[in-house]
Amino acid sequence: MAHVINKVDLPHSGSAYKFEGYLYGDAHVSFFLSETAPGNGPELHSHPYAEVFVVQEGELAFTVGDDTVEANGGQIVIVPAGVSHRFVNLGLAPARHIDIHTSRRMTTEWLEGPKSGDGNGGTTS
Repeated sequence: MAHVINKVDLPHSGSAYKFEGYLYGDAHVSFFLSETAPGNGPELHSHPYAEVFVVQEGELAFTVGDDTVEANGGQIVIVPAGVSHRFVNLGLAPARHIDIHTSRRMTTEWLEGPKSGDGNGGTTS
């Protein structure tokens, strides 16, 4: 059976719509449809699976392990499983990107910031 999902029907955090594959049968992928404001981005975190960022518009600076890389619209950044990472929007306008989690359910270990002391070992799904 095919599923047709309206973006506005997905959970929304204010800057991203969240799709988790396990909610839609046999979809073995999850992703965020993100629009990150200038100067914003998530705190340092990791996942037990790879994450692929498809930058559609804007300029993002990624910290991946000990490296820092910049990516612009039309570029793709791949973060290996278990590697700490974060990004920030370097531009003056919102950056649009798709953040693909190669898992049917999102699992995040927050390594810094308020979420890292959430009483849940810093892990959310």
